[in-house]
Amino acid sequence: MQTAKQIAKPHHMRKRMKRLTTALMALALIFAAAAAALGADTGENIPDLADIRVLDLATAKKIALANNPTIEAAAHRAEQAAQRVRQAGSAYLPRLDANAQAARVALSADAYTQALQQARFFDPATTVEDPAEHYKAGITATWRMFDGFSREFNHAASKYARTAAQQSAADTRRLILSAVAQAYNGAMLARENVAIAQADVDFFARQVEEAKIRREIGTGSLSDVLSFQVGANEAKSNVISAKQSYEVAMYGLAALLGAEDAAFAQRVELAHLNAESIKDLAAPDAQLFLQKAKASRPDILRAEAAQYAAEAQVKSARGEYYPTIDLSAGYAGERTGDARFEQDDFGTTLAATVNINLFAGGLIRAKVAEAKAAQNEARSILRNTQTQAASEVLEAIAKVKAAQAELLLQRENADLVRQNRDLVEMEYKAGQASLVTLKQAQRDLVAAQGGLASARVNLRQAWQDLHTSTGEDFF
Repeated sequence: MQTAKQIAKPHHMRKRMKRLTTALMALALIFAAAAAALGADTGENIPDLADIRVLDLATAKKIALANNPTIEAAAHRAEQAAQRVRQAGSAYLPRLDANAQAARVALSADAYTQALQQARFFDPATTVEDPAEHYKAGITATWRMFDGFSREFNHAASKYARTAAQQSAADTRRLILSAVAQAYNGAMLARENVAIAQADVDFFARQVEEAKIRREIGTGSLSDVLSFQVGANEAKSNVISAKQSYEVAMYGLAALLGAEDAAFAQRVELAHLNAESIKDLAAPDAQLFLQKAKASRPDILRAEAAQYAAEAQVKSARGEYYPTIDLSAGYAGERTGDARFEQDDFGTTLAATVNINLFAGGLIRAKVAEAKAAQNEARSILRNTQTQAASEVLEAIAKVKAAQAELLLQRENADLVRQNRDLVEMEYKAGQASLVTLKQAQRDLVAAQGGLASARVNLRQAWQDLHTSTGEDFF
């Protein structure tokens, strides 16, 4: 017969278990709310590509970041890492387990005889049920109080791994922005070449009309008319080729933007190629850009986080040399015959467990050695990443300077060639220059204009490559 105090203990334990369960549920709701807040879309409003008629580079980059599946995959990887942080953090909280068991046990003949003999030793008239039904139910709370700081370092390692995953996503973003800029600038150059080829067509069309007039009044020849018509046809062929290159470049850009519109190249027009600013022609500061790369380049930050995670893993592995201390509390009942549990069927258990490993065949030492090797690998990767990034920055700076010099040269050359073409055209009309000389002067002008357009676009791409090498979002 249980005393009142003994009966009160299970009731008190049920109250504690109820409060603990409520607290855990509240904590789970808090985590869920935090996850929802972290996953909320806080970005700016992205324009619908179907509504755009004139597309600039900044808008193209924003659309690509919003629609590109590679970015989405990187975001999912970062979310996986965030969930691993939550998994590691759960080790600090108590563990609550409920269990139940129902069993029907049929004894063997020898076991039945032995059980009957034991029972009749105390009561000769008793019997033993066979088969018998056994039922168990209970709830257990376990809390690890100490484990050699392994939890702390595992949690830190998972946080660094989350940072590394986030920086990996940022690096994917960096490369996507670079790819969009390359595709956009390539399409821009193709469009400029279309305009140059069309201007060439207009020039020869004008010459054809003027040659026909001169022939009608007796100051020109049929050969001049035919020669200019051949030149016009060649210019039209160049327009067809340039338009094809432009259309192909636009479809490449559309793929990066996630567009599946077959009429994208005809529906969307690229923004006007603005004149170069003083900033575009200013010499880049190498030291400044190297500092930016070290501070914000995602692959460097990812390698740094990986190194910190490896250091934490070493400390976590060493934690297995220390003892573990667990506290546990249980409230369980056991009944035979039926599952109608009563108050007297339940009891409580409180326990403190200390465990320390004395020998594991060198397992812990091998784990520590493995973690140290991973740490050394992470350090080497970080040094290599920093060196490679610095090399890319310096190479990009050299390309910017070369592109600036090339632009100035091509601009001067285009002006000189245009002046020469205009002069030759006037001399031809005055009968002082041949038709061949005029056609060659026009070809030189087309080539010079193409070189200037290429130099202008290349300068913009060189600046984009420089900002990409530093890890900056360059819009």
